[in-house]
Amino acid sequence: MVDLNVKINQLELSNPVMTASGTFGYGLEFADLVPLDEIGGIIVKGTTLEHREGNDYPRMTETASGMLNCVGLQNKGADYFCEHIYPQVKDIPTHIIVNVSGNSVDSYAACAAKIDTLDKIPAIELNISCPNVKEGGMSFGVSCDGASSVVRAVRRVYHKTLIVKLSPNVTDIADIARACEAEGADSVSLINTLMGMAIDIERRKPKLSIRTGGLSGPAVKPVAVRMVWDVAHAVKIPVIGLGGIMNAEDAIEFMMAGATAVQIGTANFIDPMVTFKVKTGIADWLERHGCKSVQEIIGAV
Repeated sequence: MVDLNVKINQLELSNPVMTASGTFGYGLEFADLVPLDEIGGIIVKGTTLEHREGNDYPRMTETASGMLNCVGLQNKGADYFCEHIYPQVKDIPTHIIVNVSGNSVDSYAACAAKIDTLDKIPAIELNISCPNVKEGGMSFGVSCDGASSVVRAVRRVYHKTLIVKLSPNVTDIADIARACEAEGADSVSLINTLMGMAIDIERRKPKLSIRTGGLSGPAVKPVAVRMVWDVAHAVKIPVIGLGGIMNAEDAIEFMMAGATAVQIGTANFIDPMVTFKVKTGIADWLERHGCKSVQEIIGAV
């Protein structure tokens, strides 16, 4: 039997395969389709301090080898999550991790503080790709100062495992990762979506309501693998890799680049069982290659 256990700070995962935020709901929606106890962890959809309606439709469009989305963090807010969603997800037989977003440093910290009170939520993933309304809408995650300010504020009020999700829309993602590590991040996950655009040439209009959106799927994988390699060689904290993973071979590629764990996103829309299949596929590959533990391939390249 191959050992698939990995550790993200104090968070022990039974296997390195997780679901990415925004692609697996709260896990409840998949309970009749997927053996949730076979998933390393579920990153639930983005939660903000206040209720958000999200962007106007259309919010999604397919592209070559991927998709663009501009959902806009639609959710009912942190209080609603604590009062209504948490009681439903707290006994799901795997780690439930809340993705936290905000539009100011204070809103990030306030949302994280509310989640900190939930006993059975062992970690949060901080989405620093959100626009900073006080800085003209520039994303927190595109500068070391912006990233540091959010992580510093959240670290003061959040006392469990803190994962920071990094934006790829930067000049040097390793610098951003180092800044997050310096402010107390326990792990970084990458990459978030790349900014993209698609045009309906018959209507002469963008295919998305707000013109641009986040590109995900196989098209981004080579970029993601390169960035994971860069970050894994720049920080000492665990790296979680994501971006275009469709099968076990893709996941292994990320782990060889230095990822301790991986997240699967867009592929969940194609096959709800993909996370389970990737987990078993990794185990099969390790057995075929004479490996006793998944640790043997982490950072192998």
